[in-house]
Amino acid sequence: MPFDFGPLWLSIELAAITVAILMLVGTPVAWWLARTRSRLRVAVEAVVALPLVLPPTVLGFYLLLMLGPGGPLGGLLVSVTGRSLTFSFEGLVFASAIYSLPFVVQPVQGAFEAVGRGPLEAAFALRARALDAFFTVAVPMARRGFITGGVLGFAHTLGEFGVVLMVGGNIPGETRLISIAVFEHVETLNYPAAHALSATLLGFCFVVLLTVYAVNRRFPVHAGR
Repeated sequence: MPFDFGPLWLSIELAAITVAILMLVGTPVAWWLARTRSRLRVAVEAVVALPLVLPPTVLGFYLLLMLGPGGPLGGLLVSVTGRSLTFSFEGLVFASAIYSLPFVVQPVQGAFEAVGRGPLEAAFALRARALDAFFTVAVPMARRGFITGGVLGFAHTLGEFGVVLMVGGNIPGETRLISIAVFEHVETLNYPAAHALSATLLGFCFVVLLTVYAVNRRFPVHAGR
């Protein structure tokens, strides 16, 4: 039986789109958390970290209710576009962005905190604008966090199961990801196919961890005061 690359390519596409969205959305959040002294910081950090401790099926259940035709977000979308986010690739993107949020935000936040205020204050003393200082000083010095967050977010999204199964189901070519395909093969006792997909994920995860450790050694933390 030939190897089915469909779930693998769909999972890679989902992971790439999710990481791109999280980099755009998560970077401002990470910057705010690293710099703010607001009392709301603890609450926001807890919300960001919630997917780390919340069972995937619980998170998937509430996302299913929210994105469904009767939910607040899903109902609004149905009324505007006539299409629901549940059991669709777009719904998987939304759910994956929520579920993988801490894997991107936390490394970037830690890198921004390591930069400190000294380099930015030096840039301001040279009359650099806020955005200039951010993109020319903070971002390059925090590249280790961006690389780590991107790699971990990609790997975490690639291996999702509970959340994507609840929100997207198992629709071939639309929501049938590699983790769901493995589960389906095991249920039908098709162990050779399950082994092939599982070995692919195992090898990829090893490469991911190897990359993260190599990056952490190559780019030391740039701490500022």
